[in-house]
Amino acid sequence: MCSFAFRFLMAPLSAVLVQAQSAGPADEAAIRQVVHKYLDAREHRDAKAVAEVFTPDADQLVSTGEWRRGRQALVRGTLASSESTGGRRTITIQTVRMLAPSVALADGPYELTGLAGGTSRSMWTTFVLTRGSDGWRIAAIRNMRPATPVPTK
Repeated sequence: MCSFAFRFLMAPLSAVLVQAQSAGPADEAAIRQVVHKYLDAREHRDAKAVAEVFTPDADQLVSTGEWRRGRQALVRGTLASSESTGGRRTITIQTVRMLAPSVALADGPYELTGLAGGTSRSMWTTFVLTRGSDGWRIAAIRNMRPATPVPTK
């Protein structure tokens, strides 16, 4: 009985693990294009274009710890952040993995340059994207400021 229960509980997990793989060329290009559209919309302070790249229930955890929940909160927060900090944003997607046929994880370095006082900020960003009938959209963003690694003994 215990063996059966273990197999029953592990089957869904193994299915997810088997599906986590590199994106095909068409999906990877489409996902990278969505991230590019996001950056372009921010750069041009275009609320409609920002909204178009997100799912209705998207959320974002920014490096300050602020949670933005829902498309409208993301649009307001994104535009307010771009306005207050200025500068230029660059995201270089390093990896795109398919977690399921219509769910992808894309991440890479996120650089903000030309901020007030000539400063810059280096972070890491992770996007969760979902594919619907209207193509790929951003469902979640996590921005992090990497900490200094703890030395290993």
